[in-house]
Amino acid sequence: MTFLAKNILQFSRLISLMMVAFYFFGCKSTASTQTVDVLVLGGGTGGTAAAIQAGRMGVATILIEPGPWLGGMLTAAGVSAVDGNHRLPAGIWYEFREALRDHYGGAKALETGWVSNTQFEPHVGADIFYYMAEVIPSLQLWLESRWTNIEKTADGWLVTATRKDGSIQQIKAKILIDGTDLGDAAAAAGAGFDLGMDARAYSGEAIAPEQANDIIQDLTFTAILKDYGPGSDRTIPRPEGYDSTLFLCSCQTLCNTEEKTHPCETMMSYAKLPNEKYLINWPLRGNDIYLDLVEKTPEQRDSLLQSAKLKTLQFIYFIQKDLGYKNLGLADDEFPTADLLPIIPYHREGRRVHGLARINIHHLTDPYTQQLSLYRTGLAVGDYPVDHHHKERPDAPDIAFPPVPSFNIPGGCLIPKGVDNLLVADKAISVTNVVNGSSRLQPVILQVGQAAGLMAALAAKRNITPSALPVRMVQDTMMFYNGYLLPFIDVPSDTSDFDAIQRIGATGILRGRGVPYQWANQTWFDPDSLLTGGALREGLSGWPGADSHLSLLPEGKQPVSGEQLAQLITALAGNPDLGNKIRSESDFDGSQPVTRRQAAVLLDRYWDPFHLFPVDWSGKILE
Repeated sequence: MTFLAKNILQFSRLISLMMVAFYFFGCKSTASTQTVDVLVLGGGTGGTAAAIQAGRMGVATILIEPGPWLGGMLTAAGVSAVDGNHRLPAGIWYEFREALRDHYGGAKALETGWVSNTQFEPHVGADIFYYMAEVIPSLQLWLESRWTNIEKTADGWLVTATRKDGSIQQIKAKILIDGTDLGDAAAAAGAGFDLGMDARAYSGEAIAPEQANDIIQDLTFTAILKDYGPGSDRTIPRPEGYDSTLFLCSCQTLCNTEEKTHPCETMMSYAKLPNEKYLINWPLRGNDIYLDLVEKTPEQRDSLLQSAKLKTLQFIYFIQKDLGYKNLGLADDEFPTADLLPIIPYHREGRRVHGLARINIHHLTDPYTQQLSLYRTGLAVGDYPVDHHHKERPDAPDIAFPPVPSFNIPGGCLIPKGVDNLLVADKAISVTNVVNGSSRLQPVILQVGQAAGLMAALAAKRNITPSALPVRMVQDTMMFYNGYLLPFIDVPSDTSDFDAIQRIGATGILRGRGVPYQWANQTWFDPDSLLTGGALREGLSGWPGADSHLSLLPEGKQPVSGEQLAQLITALAGNPDLGNKIRSESDFDGSQPVTRRQAAVLLDRYWDPFHLFPVDWSGKILE
């Protein structure tokens, strides 16, 4: 057990006596029915985070997961090389990463491959999620159980499920959360959704294809190989239909074409894991595959996925026989499966619900100039570029994705339109097909799930639907649980001014500077730069009551002095007494220019526009 897990257990014992009475009153059982506040269907990456967050907030919660593990793509699918957010350690993503570092002995111990700064063995991640969840008194884990029916009721939901022991139970829940990879629960609950590539007229993206289609991204049945030592021969039996020519140009050694390929050693070290293991998740003539299975039955999906498993086995055989890595064999200490392959496939895309808000590529590239100021409602952040896998569908329209800065996910993307008491916690959030290429990555989905669980708990406690929650209350609570509202890379969460800068950033009064940068995009707040009159004028333009006071500020790139800022805040707040309070601040010097950090702190402390001017889920200011 990790040090973090032991601490969680100790903490749990302290709080359990206080929570147990609430739990038994909040979760009533009969022979076949339980009543809870929050029901999470699917223990994927987002569903796991949602259940943990809801349970930690003291609401009676059940998580139903058909497999034996929690964590979804991070664990059960074997995608244990984390993509993105290395410098944006928000919420449960930060907690999970710290537990990994604790287990392996530090951050450097996770830097085993070149694709990621955080790589780990899937079973270790699964253990960490289980320890995080099992210590929560108000959270029940129904593993190896399946939901079979969802009904809407006057006050929530009635869900039928089959437990591991074969018993059939019903759960009455106030709030339902979809924690599935493909949006199965949201669809069954009646949420509208998109599937496939959007038409440009529909998505508002000039780079989208002219006509919509039903093509989604390729999926992968990954594998974990282990080095069994020099002289070992772990070559698997020749898979059915094996054809080495399919894989010759997966790397350079045997490729006799002009394709741009990596050296084979580079391919193998791509996602090397601790303890001499290797994640096989290679998109370049490797083990990606296209399967049309989103709207199929579970039985049909299982049948189709056999071809994905077969292709991965063929690729492994190629690695062993043709490339000579005979000492690398399927790890026998990872997955509890007969074939030693992961429990589930890695789905990159499925349904995308119609939410109260939807972001397209323009909300990523230029968030401050869009018709809807959705950035004001952010609950999660990401920094990965737009990355689609379509090499197994050569007929998919070729899209030239633009570079993007880091971005946030608006809360309205988690709330399906027209269906009360329903939230989405995984990749089925309301984004366009293009944006899915950035929003689908593991750290983003951990935060999305945490936000969904948080909103569910807040709504259940207040007996309201999530769409009725005040946006700023949700954001305040998210920050209390170490979340980010905006992806400011230069204001770490452990700095004293983090909350103030996040709040002012979420108003748009002081805006971030987006910088596309390789595979780790950025947004800078520039806290120690001088605040210019032009920047503050731009941010305040259109704010209720602000335009008449902009004459107090200099124009263009001229810096704002402490006295000018004090006069402005006094005027905006309509309180003459504030001026002297601001001037009495220990670091205040009215004759000197103020930095953006100082301005954010003073605006937040003495005017507080974040709370004074609430916004709705579209980012509109509610005067």
